[in-house]
Amino acid sequence: MLPIDIISSFFLVALLLALSPGPDNIFVLTQSVLHGRAAGLLVTLGLASGILVHTAAVALGVAVLVATSATLFTVIKIIGAAYLLYLAWQAFHAGSMAMDGKPLPALSASQLYVRGFIMNVTNPKVAIFFLAFLPQFTHIDRGPLPLQMMQLGVLFMLATLLMFGSIALLAGHIGPKLNNSGKMQRILNRAAAFIFAALAVKLLFTRQ
Repeated sequence: MLPIDIISSFFLVALLLALSPGPDNIFVLTQSVLHGRAAGLLVTLGLASGILVHTAAVALGVAVLVATSATLFTVIKIIGAAYLLYLAWQAFHAGSMAMDGKPLPALSASQLYVRGFIMNVTNPKVAIFFLAFLPQFTHIDRGPLPLQMMQLGVLFMLATLLMFGSIALLAGHIGPKLNNSGKMQRILNRAAAFIFAALAVKLLFTRQ
């Protein structure tokens, strides 16, 4: 078990990192505004699950491959960018439907969860960040390093759930007021499409 001072300091840093503007919390914000607070919370759960995957990758040494293999790094980021462009197309199409007065298709809980999960897992920069970040809070005298890293990963996940969940609740409260008209729905969906496309381009130009 990690010492309480390490747990508290790591959790504080994790909270600040989760609060700082980035692709993941922007993603939660847009989904919450467009689909409501429940949708934002489901996306947050997906993102948090992705954190555990990255933590396991660091603990098992897989993240080292992502950091050192240009091919693997490129493949992962292309998959992530392609998925973001797919979401951009969906949002743009939804904006056209709103303009025509057609009802927007509802997303299932699993679809929202998967959105968050894929968004996080297909960002190779997260794996490299965890590879550099987690070991700073571990020490060989405290037991097996993989176990320490998994504990830190759980703490980071809890910090993410807390901060992203707060964003989802706030944005989900504002969203319905903005979605009262078809015109506003079109504007919000077109804005979301632009954000997704911008995130995709940013990911494509990310370097190791």
